[in-house]
Amino acid sequence: MLTTPIHEITHPRYPVIDYHNHLDAQDPEHVLRIMDACGIEHIVNITMKVGDEALRMIDRYHQASPARFSTIGWMDWTGVERNDFIALSLERLERLVERGAIGFKFWKDLGLTIRDVSGELLQVDDERLAPIFERCGELGIPVMVHIGDPEAFFLPIDANNERFEELSAHPDWSFYGATFSKHQLLEQRDRVFRRHPKTTFVAAHVAENGEDLQRVTAMLNANPNVLVDISARASELGRQPFSARRFFLRFADRILFGADLVPDIEMYRLYYRFLETEDEYFEYPTHASRQGRWNICGMNLPDDVLRKVYRENALRLLPSNRARI
Repeated sequence: MLTTPIHEITHPRYPVIDYHNHLDAQDPEHVLRIMDACGIEHIVNITMKVGDEALRMIDRYHQASPARFSTIGWMDWTGVERNDFIALSLERLERLVERGAIGFKFWKDLGLTIRDVSGELLQVDDERLAPIFERCGELGIPVMVHIGDPEAFFLPIDANNERFEELSAHPDWSFYGATFSKHQLLEQRDRVFRRHPKTTFVAAHVAENGEDLQRVTAMLNANPNVLVDISARASELGRQPFSARRFFLRFADRILFGADLVPDIEMYRLYYRFLETEDEYFEYPTHASRQGRWNICGMNLPDDVLRKVYRENALRLLPSNRARI
């Protein structure tokens, strides 16, 4: 029965760089039409392909529009049991960068499912991985990390779980009973940040801790080499709009816009409404099964913060594209 003002934001106040999306299954021409319709200037495709397929994906989007697409490469665990795996990984990294990759991503399989030659679960902060993080720093490319998942994904899928519907639709997303707790995984990740101060890291999904902005604040204060993106976390930020707004004002130089959802006009417009208005209690951008039984409120961010979050912060990570964007 709630009736509140509605502000439909069809175009963002400033051009937008979507720094976190997955376009492997999309048609580049269709994506470009979506981008034109809702003010998206550039999208970074985080390919989930590896090997030659990853190189072809880089080529595919570069050929579609080099000024409007970039690609982040994906950590390939094939051959993790080999004694020369790190050397092999460094060769793979070099190939990706030579082909045009502008970043490198470690996903949540690290710490949750990847095992070494002895069968032991590979920890996020395993020193054997250090040469890869160091080489990314030397190459000047950021490392995106998606370590862990929402708090609810580590709890039983039952009536007490606030993401019950989402996890019921995607039971494979549950990590209840995992060897490491979510907080242990984040502690491992944070040790990597501290060990590699010359490497730039992007902690995806509000550092996988959108439910606890106090912890994210402490992590960012301790690690000046880390940025966060907001992809797929409007749901978490928008249910704490006062705290979230303070967080954005404090870290305006270190927050990146990202969607992590199939490009869609209405999806992007919901993000703009969340960032640019003070509308109350509206739906958040999400996938079909939604993320929780709540709605969000807008943050009404000031212009200087919007410019940085929408575009300027991402430009710092896209040096080869700066002149063309």
